[in-house]
Amino acid sequence: MPLLRVLHLVGSAYDNFNCNLSSLYAKDCIAATMDPSLYEFHIAYVTPDGQWRFPLSLNQEDIATAKPMPLSDAIKFIVAQKIDIALPQMFCIPGMTQYRALLDLLNIPYVGNTPDVMAVAAHKAKTKAIVAAAGVKVPFGELLRQGDTPTVKPPAVVKPANSDNSLGVVLVKDITEYDSALKTAFEYADEVLVEEYIEPGREVRCGVIINDGELVSLPLEEYLVNSKDNPIRNHTDKLKQTEDGDLSFAAKDNIKSWIVDPSDPMTGVVQAVAKKCHQALGCRHYSLFDFRIDPQGQPWFLEAGLYCSFSPKSVISSMAKVLGIPINELLMKAINETLN
Repeated sequence: MPLLRVLHLVGSAYDNFNCNLSSLYAKDCIAATMDPSLYEFHIAYVTPDGQWRFPLSLNQEDIATAKPMPLSDAIKFIVAQKIDIALPQMFCIPGMTQYRALLDLLNIPYVGNTPDVMAVAAHKAKTKAIVAAAGVKVPFGELLRQGDTPTVKPPAVVKPANSDNSLGVVLVKDITEYDSALKTAFEYADEVLVEEYIEPGREVRCGVIINDGELVSLPLEEYLVNSKDNPIRNHTDKLKQTEDGDLSFAAKDNIKSWIVDPSDPMTGVVQAVAKKCHQALGCRHYSLFDFRIDPQGQPWFLEAGLYCSFSPKSVISSMAKVLGIPINELLMKAINETLN
């Protein structure tokens, strides 16, 4: 049986942060899923200058020696490789939309959600509107542009409409804090979402995968939040960055985050809502959603994260492992859903 030729689409033409973030997850994925009896891995690495490289690995030495080429030459190179399936590993908005659309144009199947679904999910206000129309509870909020004045009474959460990893997110406790919070959020996006603060409670994530055509909800992952010391999750809860710009994963030490016991009474409640979100947004293969559970036990939708790098550190991978689905099996399930 011939090896499956898999293209890992890595990097970012947007900025160094997203390029490094993509490389961090992709490198972890390749190390964990490399199986020479099944796959022939290829890497397409895009850098912030817009150039493409096809290194043998994501080690800096291999990247440095790989020949840079423009898009036109890169397309010819990719077509010549006769790729069977692609695994998008890009986290910037162009990477989640335009580069996936390029794969569609090249008629290369890929694991993950389509560009139109990714574009909607990348905009927090649009995502909220769609899941709310499906009957999912969402915090009251408003979408602001430069010069607009918020009307949501504090406490409120101010967040860029289309940034990830909690960049630019600020909790406003008094109306006098709005100016500073909006200034911070507008550094990351042209539109800012201001929404009512939902008192914890708890904060959880729920993943959904497709297995043999059926929706399967994964165990919840819970995050350390409390009203006094840690009312919202911030950027440092998710990633660590050195002064040189190098990224690493924030430690998952069962203190800041942990997998919830499947017998927890909130598990089934949140899983049902997650499936509703998955269907409302038109997701395929997998999805991931954040919820704030208020003190009365009501889950409130916060945002969607419709990607999985199939790295051991990916949330969906961690959740699936609890169900007895190791990462190689998880990847194979997604590949089968894509190709069949």
